[in-house]
Amino acid sequence: MKIPTISMRRFILTFFSLGIFVLHADTAPVKDAPFDEMVYNWTRSYAEVLQLVNQKHYKVANAEQCFIKSINEFANNIDPHSNFLDPKTYKAMLESTSGEFFGIGIVIDNSRGTKDKFLLVVEVIPDGPADKAGIKQYDKIIEINGLSLEGMSTDEATSKLKGPRNTKVTVKVLREGQQDLLTFDITRDVIKEPNSLSFHIPNYDMYYLSLSMFSDSSARQLENLLRKSQEKKYKGLILDLRNNSGGLLTSVVDIAGLFLQKGSLVVTTKNKEGKETERYVTKRNPVAPKDIPIFILINNFTASAAEILAGCLKIHAESSEQKNNQLVFVVGTNSFGKGSVQEVIPLSNNCALKLTTSLYFLPQDISIQGTGIVPDFVIERRTPPNEQQVWFTKNYGSEQALTNYIKINPEPTKDTTPQTPLKEKSWVERTKAILEQDNQLRETITLINILDMLKTLNPSALSTRKHAIEKLQSIFVTGTIPLVEVKQ
Repeated sequence: MKIPTISMRRFILTFFSLGIFVLHADTAPVKDAPFDEMVYNWTRSYAEVLQLVNQKHYKVANAEQCFIKSINEFANNIDPHSNFLDPKTYKAMLESTSGEFFGIGIVIDNSRGTKDKFLLVVEVIPDGPADKAGIKQYDKIIEINGLSLEGMSTDEATSKLKGPRNTKVTVKVLREGQQDLLTFDITRDVIKEPNSLSFHIPNYDMYYLSLSMFSDSSARQLENLLRKSQEKKYKGLILDLRNNSGGLLTSVVDIAGLFLQKGSLVVTTKNKEGKETERYVTKRNPVAPKDIPIFILINNFTASAAEILAGCLKIHAESSEQKNNQLVFVVGTNSFGKGSVQEVIPLSNNCALKLTTSLYFLPQDISIQGTGIVPDFVIERRTPPNEQQVWFTKNYGSEQALTNYIKINPEPTKDTTPQTPLKEKSWVERTKAILEQDNQLRETITLINILDMLKTLNPSALSTRKHAIEKLQSIFVTGTIPLVEVKQ
């Protein structure tokens, strides 16, 4: 084999420098002979390929992009959340953290892989550019400014959605129930903090609060609701964390402080040696009434910081050592299971490496990585019937669908008065309409009513969270129903 040229040697040194940056997160370098040996062997093969390409390929094109994609492919294969940031993507990320960016106002699915052909819209920020343009929850963005998302990293895709204020970005969307692709021209603008939304449910004497993301104002919004709700006694609080992909960890710690004793552990981080690197505890006195049960709604899009809050409150509630005996229950479906921490490490050529350097651990040393939070009461979300089901029911699903069916009562005369065009509903009105048909919320209300009844009839049976769950599960049916055949 020919000795590599000076440029090839530089490449090998650059590639080896990745290992140096990985160790940046640790206090002392750790020798890993097998990995070092593997790096040596395969970077030699890589250098040989580059040398042969340089010597023999007919015409090398886009060599820089080849390097970027090859390094990114390496990072992607380490774990789903590590990736290589090229100069454009890294610059866009820096701008987004410095507040100098403008976007379209959507929350995307955390589980997206580089090979996925779309961005799934998990939430649309109310009254944001995407909301005003007509983007809806669960739309799939498959193209941005004419570029297909296949093979594009999530960081790169989201950076293309951002840009100068009042500039336009064109997206193509795949929407369920629509045969054709939908095209939207969205004008970038300032993205306001995602609003929380709270309701009083007077018929059942409960309060509801949803948080789509954890921002600086989230703890204050929840505290205001808790203080207002204390004006009179109520049955329970429903905290909706469904589709919450995370946000500021400091906000989660502040929110946990509203419920837990001052100094309570929320979460720790540990590096690959199992050494604790960060420790987060509550720093304030709680304001939530201890006798009010909390029911937390989660689903498979509840991720990261949202999982930490749900898991932390659940663990403290079931701990015999915790003085705060507040009852906390988790309802819905398994959360996403993202319990890893990423660090963005600058590299040469104005690039960076986003690398998973540690994992989150809840109190009692419990990890959510890959497992998520398991609900106490598993309740699947029932979606509205699709167009095909509606059409079939209308045309074949009832006696009235049959031609010349027998009518007992005469049909009412149709109103021929011209109809006033319907005014477009606000975000709050649209959300209320969705929640009114939400089976997970409805069944959570039933659980709170059952718990309130049990507290009245036999309060001693609810002395601990474990006993309360056992009693609720004996009355409220969820999941599969065991059946035993009766022999005739």
